[in-house]
Amino acid sequence: MDSEFKTGDDIFCCTQCGECCSGYGGTYVTMDDIKKIAEYLDVTQEQFISNYCDKSGKRVVLTQGKDGKCLFFNKNCSIHPVKPYMCRAWPFIKAVVTNPENWNAMAGSCQGIKKNIPADTLKKIVSKEMEKLKFL
Repeated sequence: MDSEFKTGDDIFCCTQCGECCSGYGGTYVTMDDIKKIAEYLDVTQEQFISNYCDKSGKRVVLTQGKDGKCLFFNKNCSIHPVKPYMCRAWPFIKAVVTNPENWNAMAGSCQGIKKNIPADTLKKIVSKEMEKLKFL
């Protein structure tokens, strides 16, 4: 029997609760993310990194506010059109393809994730969603 779940929309619907903006180790930004966000904010890349980022090991992460959420979260994402790859990908991430049990764990803090999706179905859908992101 085919699964009732075929697409990312069948297993995830963002409720814009902002819980994923809480960081949990920081929101990593790539150089491409930095370029796009800096341009959107009309600042240089150096100014963006200096004013809006921190270091986490060797990687650059977005600064978190006093509430623990991303500095750009204020009832919603203020940089949504250029949000980092990490944010665009959520919750369709490699860790789910590698370990499907991560999906239900992530669902514990994200009301938009449907739980208990069969592992093989989940891997297929997440892989397809990850592939789509390569072209955005």
